[in-house]
Amino acid sequence: MSADQVTDIINNPIRVGILGFGGLGQAAARVLAPKSEMLLVAAADQKGYAYNPAGLNRDRCVTTYQSQGSLGYLESEGILSDRSIAELITKADKVEGYFLALPNLPNTFMASVAQQFINSGWRGVLVDAIKRTSAIEQLLAMKNELQAAGITYMTGCGATPGLLTAAAALAAQSYAEIHSVKITFGVGIANWEAYRATIREDIAHLPGYTVEKAQSMTDAEVEALLDRTDGLLKLENMEHADDIMLEIAGICGRDRVTVGGIVDTRNPKKPLSTNVQITGRTFEGKISTHTFTLGDETSMAANVCGPAFGYLKAGVNLHRRGIYGLFTAAEIMPQFVK
Repeated sequence: MSADQVTDIINNPIRVGILGFGGLGQAAARVLAPKSEMLLVAAADQKGYAYNPAGLNRDRCVTTYQSQGSLGYLESEGILSDRSIAELITKADKVEGYFLALPNLPNTFMASVAQQFINSGWRGVLVDAIKRTSAIEQLLAMKNELQAAGITYMTGCGATPGLLTAAAALAAQSYAEIHSVKITFGVGIANWEAYRATIREDIAHLPGYTVEKAQSMTDAEVEALLDRTDGLLKLENMEHADDIMLEIAGICGRDRVTVGGIVDTRNPKKPLSTNVQITGRTFEGKISTHTFTLGDETSMAANVCGPAFGYLKAGVNLHRRGIYGLFTAAEIMPQFVK
């Protein structure tokens, strides 16, 4: 990279926004803070939003949200609104890409947000860390609309789906045939209330629960459930979009992909190491398994937000070349954000 290119990146970083400012959104702001290639200029929550084309201060945003419950109270930059996303899209004309750090509750929510962007006439890059196969199927149905609207949408770009799905797609290249892809995750958080929406999405995968039931649970009901399980959520055979993403990428049929894991809501230490195992047959006829394991020291937030912005950078490069539509983490390589 030439000196002129480095100067251009510093002087003209990619201006990004974060939709959703709960635990994941706040972590995303922390991830962006030291970056020179991206600048956080917009953020929204349920009750308001903040926008400054010259950049938002991460610490002020987090402090204001935690103390007053909304970015809308941010002095000089915040606006209270019950239509925060729609208003921010219209006002923040300098934003080139958004990370949708939003809970997909109900299961149609992410598709409805994408529709808001389409209807607004905004053009740019959207990235989500969506989980459910059925949610990505809704976005697939919007592929032509997104392309016509000039939107480059990167879906399933968190940890799983996302980082581990991409690792599986890469590891699959050693084989002539893929027999199975098994993703096992361990998540440890000290306090479930910091990630309320994420935990509710996980609860929706438990036997006897649905997205609607999990969404309607009060905090007290969630606490009661966690008391019965000693704070652990054990998840098996989840409806996880890794399957459809690997199928779209031509790696294997979705029936060969399984996802499960354990979430400890009372301990920051992971209950088990997160990994993906790809088993297949080589061209010589040998059966083998590749295993890619994430370091136990990396948090859920680090493994979600880092890839999300890597895919956002890749999406911006596609968009600048006039390539629009819907892409998954198994189709495009992320680009490291400095």
